[in-house]
Amino acid sequence: MELGLKGKNAIVTGGATGLGQQFVIALANEGVNVAFTYYSESEHPEKTEKLVAEQTDVKAYGIKADLSQEMGCREFFKQAKEKLSKIDILVNNAGIWLTGHVDEISVKDWDRQLETNLRAPFILSQEFIRDANSMNHGGHIINITSQAAYYGSTTGHSHYAASKAGLIAFAASLAREQAKNGINVINLCIGIMHTRMIQANLDKDPNYYVNRIPMGRVVEPEEVAKMGTLFASDIYSYMTGATVDLTGGMLMH
Repeated sequence: MELGLKGKNAIVTGGATGLGQQFVIALANEGVNVAFTYYSESEHPEKTEKLVAEQTDVKAYGIKADLSQEMGCREFFKQAKEKLSKIDILVNNAGIWLTGHVDEISVKDWDRQLETNLRAPFILSQEFIRDANSMNHGGHIINITSQAAYYGSTTGHSHYAASKAGLIAFAASLAREQAKNGINVINLCIGIMHTRMIQANLDKDPNYYVNRIPMGRVVEPEEVAKMGTLFASDIYSYMTGATVDLTGGMLMH
């Protein structure tokens, strides 16, 4: 099926590794130019740029940004805009996964978790809609959220769960406000996925995680990115404010 994405431009947060990197590649394979964030040189953003250059005829630009800071978010958008000129798609993917039971979590860690996972998507969405509306074009916003937004956490990640639940509620309001402007907002609800963020936990006790998934396996980032790319296209132009279950059956809500 032709997705009609060729020639579009996107920004992806956390695009040098894991799911974000796979989103950059999946979008690029559909003809989309991409600017993406990375946090440190240890993420080797040039590898993502090289993969895109080798496999496609579009451009990928890695831009260093600290998304826990307001100006880091706004400066990233500004630089991405300079690279791409027009931005059609925003993928709010970057996130952190701090650990601590409620009686142990410091206010500093609570704030850091929400600054990166919730405030950054708000700021970037704000920049995106202001820009799109000023240029009188629509667009697509895709947020990466988690089944923890519904179930909470039993392993010491309540602040992570809260950030993802907040993102779903924020996205519903954003979708309502922007629907008439042609801006669609979709949440992709991920279950358990092979990424660096959770790999140590999976290696330590794989059965604890796999047994919670009706489909009996952990999803790969490449799979999620390919499915997510569909929602960045106009094929789903009549869907907005929805949270799509990509948990292998963990939610079924």
